[in-house]
Amino acid sequence: MILNRMNIESIEKEIIEEFELFGEDWESRYEFLIDLGKTLPLVSQSEKSDDLLIKGCQSKLWLKSYFDGKLVSYTADSDAIITKGIAALMIRLLNNQTPTEILNAKLDFINQIGLKEHLSPTRANGLLSLIKQMKLDALAYSSQNLI
Repeated sequence: MILNRMNIESIEKEIIEEFELFGEDWESRYEFLIDLGKTLPLVSQSEKSDDLLIKGCQSKLWLKSYFDGKLVSYTADSDAIITKGIAALMIRLLNNQTPTEILNAKLDFINQIGLKEHLSPTRANGLLSLIKQMKLDALAYSSQNLI
């Protein structure tokens, strides 16, 4: 049984609306990201290995993905609160989606909410590395469906 789940575009629209509530107040937007990080499904301490670290991230960020044969889910953890919030945002968007849906996600919301331009260059690189890894995991899972 597949649960009723939102598609990526609907989740993006929700996120954009939530960020618009703060106007251009980036201090409040950062606080919102930090609060999101507190809701993050965490990678367990025993699983925090170097192979789960996102390369190119300013702080330590671990990402673990799971596949149940239909949907991909993620957990993550970071030693930095903003990074944890960014990971929570991306997991909220891509969690419990099919590999194909994840691979086809355009992720336009990142520019629409102004996130990339308000991150330091190393944090922006970390965001791109996180997205790349999430999509690489989805690609690996989609090829499992072909076998």
